[in-house]
Amino acid sequence: MAASIAVDAAALDRASPTDDRAEFNAFYASNIGPITAQIRAYTGDPAEAEDLVAEAFLRALTRWKTVGTYDNPAVWVRRVAWNLATSRLRRGAFIRTFLRRQRVADVEGPEPDRIDLERALAGLNERHRKAIILHYIAGLSGAEIADQERVAESTVRTWLARGRAALAERLRIDDTKEQR
Repeated sequence: MAASIAVDAAALDRASPTDDRAEFNAFYASNIGPITAQIRAYTGDPAEAEDLVAEAFLRALTRWKTVGTYDNPAVWVRRVAWNLATSRLRRGAFIRTFLRRQRVADVEGPEPDRIDLERALAGLNERHRKAIILHYIAGLSGAEIADQERVAESTVRTWLARGRAALAERLRIDDTKEQR
């Protein structure tokens, strides 16, 4: 379900003068990769992650006069992308993703350990999964996650501890099965 976004170039020029456009371009170049990787880990679908992140950056561009003044505009873009991803998942995008994955592809797949990790992440509670991804993939500290999620830092520590425990259980290798 690769969505194409039609953008009125004149509207973007009005929303973002040349100096702002250069600043936004630099911001975009330095943040597109990490945010896309985080959303891909959340959704499990590279194409959908790219669509969601593109939409989030487009929203940032049209509001750049405001978003550009934030201490860390990447937090705003990441939050918008996470919200968009959550909305799509709630609307049943996971069904379309499942059906799309059933087609034969000539692309080399991910390594088995990556598949195991994605499955284990998908089985986590949404808050625990988000905390794990933001901490280990995005490299955010507990304080930064707490600030973004508007919760106490102790809550983030709890989410991380429970998420790690659940991941460890899901990724546990049963030695008795391995010996057979």
